[in-house]
Amino acid sequence: MYDERIPYQDAMLCIKVNQHMKIREPLLRLWHYHRELEWLYIQEGSLQIRVQEQVYTLGPGGVLLVGSSQPHATWTVVSEKVIYLTLHFDLNAYSDPSVMLYYRTLYEIDGPLSRFNEQFHTVPQLREDIGRAISGIYHEMHCRRRGSEVAIGLYVKQLLLSVLRSESEEEGENRELPPASNLRQVFDYVERHLSDKIEMDTISKMTNMSYHYFSKYFKKTIGLSFVQYVNIQRIKKAERLLLTEQAKITEIAEKVGITNMTHFYQLFKRYNRCSPKEYALRLTTNADKLSPSSAPTS
Repeated sequence: MYDERIPYQDAMLCIKVNQHMKIREPLLRLWHYHRELEWLYIQEGSLQIRVQEQVYTLGPGGVLLVGSSQPHATWTVVSEKVIYLTLHFDLNAYSDPSVMLYYRTLYEIDGPLSRFNEQFHTVPQLREDIGRAISGIYHEMHCRRRGSEVAIGLYVKQLLLSVLRSESEEEGENRELPPASNLRQVFDYVERHLSDKIEMDTISKMTNMSYHYFSKYFKKTIGLSFVQYVNIQRIKKAERLLLTEQAKITEIAEKVGITNMTHFYQLFKRYNRCSPKEYALRLTTNADKLSPSSAPTS
């Protein structure tokens, strides 16, 4: 089993989507995993995929979701010829406040996202919507028309919505949703003050909760502590700055509110498994190699 590194076709969107064709091709069945979510959409033929202990057989129109860091392998080509799309994207790149409200589900606190594959298989309309979104992302990524970034972002949100709506149907919409009014102002405040010192005491007063109650409330609702959430947002902003600004790493660390460089490097490596310099070099190199002019059109 190996940790696969996904070469993004767009450094800002943190996404890769490709079309594959296999004709009577023997497969090595190599187990692998990656931090990105993976979606498959079968356009022609049949394919078997194994996700941990579960084997899925996908025919034309079939879709599959593999969760972050979940071991999986392409098991066998069932038909003589199969054509399918694979989509990988880093969920962190699309985690705005509306997404963070459903952190427990989308970040797999309550269980792997692959548990929704049965729902995708049994609900034709849901399967069609997912296939249409994946196809739309593929088309936009390889045509690169004006506004493609916006269109791709909308399609990704459609995929995430499919997951959330599947959960609602599966549980009879009995699950209590987190109180959005309290959390939205917290998310907005953190986003505006990432370069400053953020005190949980200030946040708890803002939400009319005691310090200890807010701490427990936030972790129970979101699935991670408030400090962890702030650190994730700081690193996400640092990722964007590394790609969009010509600045020293020390300056970027200060802009995201981390003055201790040792702590900054530790956090960055924890969430990206590489240093800030390696991250920027890898993404900009991949972006150059996979520029619109060199993108496949099939």
